[in-house]
Formats: sequence, C-alpha cells, structure tokens
Amino acid sequence: MGSSAVPISDTVKKIWDKWNLRGFIILSLSLQAFLILCAPMRKRTSSKWVIVPIWLAYLLADWAANFAIGLIASSQTDTTGRRDRGGLLAFWAPFLLLHLGGPDTIIAISMEDNALWPRHFLGLIFQVLAVTYVFIMQSTREDKLWWPTLLLIFPGLVKYGERTRALYLASLSSLKDSILAVPDTGPDYAKYMDEYSSRKAANLPIKIHTERGRGPESKSETVEEAGGDNIDNIAVVQRAHEFYKISMGLIIDIVLDFHQRKQSRAYFDKRSSEAAYTLIATELNFMYEALYTKAYVVHSVRGYILRAISFGTVCIALGFFYKLDKHGFHRFDVEVTYSLLLGAIALDLIAISMLILSDWTVVISKCCRNSRLATILMNKHLNLKRSWSSTTVKTTKCLERTRKILFRRWSESVSAFSFIDYSLQECGRVPPTVMDRVGFLGSKIIRIMGLSDIWVEMKYRSRKKLSKELWKFIFEELQSKSEDAVDPQNGSKICSARGEWILKEYYYGDGGPLFNNLRSRVYLADDVTYDRRILLWHIATELRYYDEKTQKSKTGDDKNSNADDDGGGDDDGAHREFSKTLSDYMLYLLVMQPDLMSSVAGIGQKRFSDTFAEAKQFFEKRALGSDASQKDACGKLLEVNTEIKPVDVKGNRSKSVLFDACILAKELKSMKWKLISEVWVELLSYAASHCRPSSHAQLLSKGGELVTFVWLLMAHFGIAEQFQVQEDQARVKLIVEKPADEFFIGPGEKPLE
Repeated sequence: MGSSAVPISDTVKKIWDKWNLRGFIILSLSLQAFLILCAPMRKRTSSKWVIVPIWLAYLLADWAANFAIGLIASSQTDTTGRRDRGGLLAFWAPFLLLHLGGPDTIIAISMEDNALWPRHFLGLIFQVLAVTYVFIMQSTREDKLWWPTLLLIFPGLVKYGERTRALYLASLSSLKDSILAVPDTGPDYAKYMDEYSSRKAANLPIKIHTERGRGPESKSETVEEAGGDNIDNIAVVQRAHEFYKISMGLIIDIVLDFHQRKQSRAYFDKRSSEAAYTLIATELNFMYEALYTKAYVVHSVRGYILRAISFGTVCIALGFFYKLDKHGFHRFDVEVTYSLLLGAIALDLIAISMLILSDWTVVISKCCRNSRLATILMNKHLNLKRSWSSTTVKTTKCLERTRKILFRRWSESVSAFSFIDYSLQECGRVPPTVMDRVGFLGSKIIRIMGLSDIWVEMKYRSRKKLSKELWKFIFEELQSKSEDAVDPQNGSKICSARGEWILKEYYYGDGGPLFNNLRSRVYLADDVTYDRRILLWHIATELRYYDEKTQKSKTGDDKNSNADDDGGGDDDGAHREFSKTLSDYMLYLLVMQPDLMSSVAGIGQKRFSDTFAEAKQFFEKRALGSDASQKDACGKLLEVNTEIKPVDVKGNRSKSVLFDACILAKELKSMKWKLISEVWVELLSYAASHCRPSSHAQLLSKGGELVTFVWLLMAHFGIAEQFQVQEDQARVKLIVEKPADEFFIGPGEKPLE
C-alpha cells in the first residue's frame, strides 16, 4: 500500500526554511512585550477574556523561545541554507535566553507552577548548553559579532536565573523552610537542671521564680496611620509589609504565635474600616507579587546590581552592532536584530519603571522617608491604588478608568450568580425562537467539548463594585465578634458558626424558647449541611427580595426602594441590598469556585443540579422562560402551598431544596433585613476561615475575591484557628535566698544596747 501522506511542495518548504526562525524570533519578542504589559491585569480582573489570553501567551512564550533555540542550534551544521547570515544566528541566541527568563510581571500561572522549579532549573542548564554550543560553533569561523554575543549571554543568564530562583522561593516547601529557618529550642533545660542539682547538693536555699517575657506586642508602634481621607499611604504600605511577613505563614498552615495574634488585634481594633481595607489590599498585593512575580528576587541589593549590569551590557551590545560593518547581512535580518536589541532595552525600561513604582520600593527605599518631594510624589501615586478615592480629590471618568487598568491592586468587585435568573434563562423563550434553537445546539457542542462550566461562568456571572458601605458593615460585624474572641478557643468557636451564632445572640441565647423554635423553622440546625444552608438561604433571600419589590411597586414605593441600592437610603433598605449581594456572591462561590469550596461544599454541586432541575420543570409548566421577570417567577413560587414538608412528599432521593426555600422565605418575612444580612456575613466568614489557605492564594492571580479579604481580616482580628492557644515566653530563674542577717563586732566597737 502506498503512503497516504500529503506531499509538501518545494515552494512551501523554501518559505518555511527562510522564514521559520525569523517568525519565531518576532513571535517570542511580541509575547514578551504582551506579557510584561498585560500580565499585571491578572490581579485586577477575573474576566476570562483577559486571563485566558495571558495564559496562552505564557505557554506560547516558552515554547516559541525553546523552538527558536533549537532551530539556531540545528542550523550550525547547515552549510547551505543560512551561510549568508554571517553570525547573526549566534547573536540572536542570547536574546532567547532573555525571553526564557520571562518578564518580571509573571513567573507562574498557578501555585502548582512554583513547585515545578526543578524543571525550569534543568531547562536553564540545557538551554545554556545549547547557546554555548551555538557560540562555540560560530567562534570557530570568522565572526564580527563575537564580543557582543559574549556580552549578551550574561543578561540572558541573569534573567533565566532570576525566574528559576523566584519559582523556588515561591514554592510551598521553600516558604515553609524560610519561615521555619530559625528553630526555637527555648531555654537550655539541661543547663538549668545541672545548676539546680549543684545548688541543691550544696544545701543552698533555692527559690524558683517565673517571669513573663515581653512579647512583640510590647514594642512601641513607630508607624501610625489616620483613618478616612487622611490615610498615610506610605505608612500603610510599610505596615502592610510587616503583616505580610506574618500572614505568609497562614498560606502554609503554620500556627501563629500568641503575641502575633495579640499585636494584630490591638492594631486593627484602632483602625477604621477603610484603613483596614487599604492595608489588607496592600498586604494581599505583596502576597501576589511574592508568589507570581519576580518582585521578591529583584527587590534586593543583589537584584538591583545585576539588573544594572544586565541593562548596561545590552546597551553596549547595541552600540557594538550600530558601529559594525553590516556588509553581507540580509537587510531584514538587520532589522530583526535591531528589534531584538531595542526591544530588550524597552522591556528593561518598562521593568525599571514598574520597579520604582512598586510597593516594595516604598518599603526598601529610604528616600520615601527622608525626601519631602519623594514622599509627596509617592503618596500621590499610592493614592491612585486606593479603591475609594478621597472625598477631597476630584476624579474624572478617564482618570478612574486609567486607575482601574494600571493601578488598582485587585478587581475591587463582588461576583454574583442568581439562581432564579439562571433557571429562567436556561428555560429559553416560550415559545422558542430560531435563535433559541441555534443557541441550544451551540450549548450541546460546548458540553461535548467539556467547556460547559466555563461557558456558564462567562454567561451568567455578573460583577458589582464592592461598596464602601458593604465593607464597613462586614468589618463592624467581625470587629464586634472579635470582642468575644478574647482567646483562641473562643475565636475557634466563632469560626465554626454557620449562621446560628448571630441568631443565638439576637434571640437571647441557645436554649431559649424563641431560638429553639426559630432554629427548627429556618434551617439552621446542626444537622443541616453548609452547602444546603447556602442554597436554602440564597433562594429564600431572592424570593423575599423580589416579593418585597413587587409589594412596593404596587404601593408606588418602588422608586424609593431603588434608591436604597449600595447602602443608600433607609437602614433596612441598605441591609436588603447587603443581603442580596452577599447571597448572590455565596452561591457564586458554591457553584463556580468548587476548588475553593471543596472543603466545605459537600455535595453542593449535586444539590444545586437537583434544585435547578426542579425549578426548570416548575417554570416550564407555567410557561415562564427567559423573557419572564424574576419578580413573576418568585411570585409563582411563593403561591405554592407548602403546608406539608417536601420531604414527606418526595422522600430523600432528590437533594432539591427549592420548596424548602419557599417555606424559609415565608418565615423570613417576619425577620428584619439587618438580621438576614448578619447571617450572610456569618456564612461568608465560615467559608473564609475553612477554605484551604492555598486556595485563597490561588485566587490572587484571578482578580482576588472578597472571601480572601474576609479571611485575612478574621486572622487579624484573631478569629482563626491558626493561633497558639496559650501565652508563651515565660522565663524561669533560680534565686538563692540569703540566710538570716548576722552582726559582727569589729575591734574597738561596743555592742549595741
């Protein structure tokens, strides 16, 4: 049988042989430029339209550079195809080492990439060997570019070495080693007992005295920040860096010191909600840059020196090439070479500007403290990174848009996913149109490709800016709970609360008739799983929310109710919006962040699927589809007679909670919105404190999440389980008691009478 392979024409082969290396060189440089400019957007947005292109560019960048080095190495034995390039191929090879080192703004996509640092280390060795082979082979010929090629190998080694070291330092094993670098053996027990035994053998009276040592909290605070509009941005960054060094221990499940807890609580108790938010945002930014960028490696004396030398060598190489006689070089190859040289300089200049404007520079540099001009300029720059602008500073739409793209430290938004809206949209129009049928076919194809989860998230997830009022409400709730967390044991109990703690407080404690009756009716009993609580309370909150809007629209108060959004208007209206925002956010976490919620979600995905199937069946029977309003859908659900419990009719086979939520919604009509919003804060706090810390760290590279802010705020308030239980640093002393006083009479002295 003959071969079925399609032959490639000689013309195509010639085009490939002529342009393959040039194309990959240009592609590699373009990807480096894209990554250094766009990679910081990962921490500022959670949009798939931004994150996916960055992910693709990250993967393509290494592949393109490795492939180009392979082409250059294989060309050294080619005596016909590339002889006219006269050493330019060897000159291009060190640039690919620079590209493999990657930009400062990204070293990894996920935490798992950091653990693969040995693979990058081996890649460094093999690629350096390949570049050395190319250099040696070219040096055996008459080469005008020998010296500039040798110069460029150094910055290539520096860049690639920085990336490998940054990956190593950001790996969990390295983080654990660095935090546990200085073992604490405590007082020398053997020496103490030897001294005790010797004094006891000498019949000396011994008294054991125990002293409490001065912990870190006894140190005076040298940095103070004001609240509100008068926040000292430089002081906040410096303080955030101090807390960052402590909080990194949370990521690797290190039990923190009792005094660290005491110090953190004392500091945050004195801060306003806005000051605490700014500090936590800065602290998380330090975490992100330490885990996913080269910041930790570059921001050091050694890093600065190596960068300066590398930049200088590239500039010298550019001067060499500019003065070089280019006779015999292909014109396009000369243009590619200039692009590589100028591109390397431009990338370095961008990296230097980012380095100067980084939060790390504020911590390291003394000029921010000693120079008044530098202090003013840095404060203005840091003010652009704040989520809520000062009321004394006017901002334009253009400035705000620029701030969101270039300066903000995280997405500053709260994601939302509405169960009622999702169910209606999935029902389609009634009757279906031609476009609905096309969309149904498209959804089938997406499911076959295994992309249904991504499609649902892109289609149904919405985002809402985190309001100052909502953050203040969450802050004050956790602050009030921290007053009960006088020790780590109470803090652990508060962490374990899943909505019942606030109800116990409101209804006069556990055991009271009001609370016992309420707990059985609103599904906060201990045997109700966490995922069931979220789904129940989400649907019930939506039902009451839209039912209340319907009632107000009938009485003409709908316009006033809309004015309550984002915390404006009357107090109950503000808490209604808080409840709706947190309700939608918690369902988003349960359904669309399964990795984050895996430790607390249980069978959340199965329960959501069964509940959605029942809701879809209910709406389709009543001719409700995507063109129906959520008010109408909620009204139909509340019209169902729920005198008999659903479990008595359907049994336990289905995990749906749709009509249990209808029962709960009717019960919630007698409850104030403030209490409902407090229950949602408690449910959010439970998720924040029980999710894996490494999952919180992973979210930093996807725009960040409110739940991570709550997790760190709880840790600072001492409401966490990662703290030492008892106070330490006790010191024991052996004191030799003096015998009874004796009086001696000297010569010529008379005894006292």
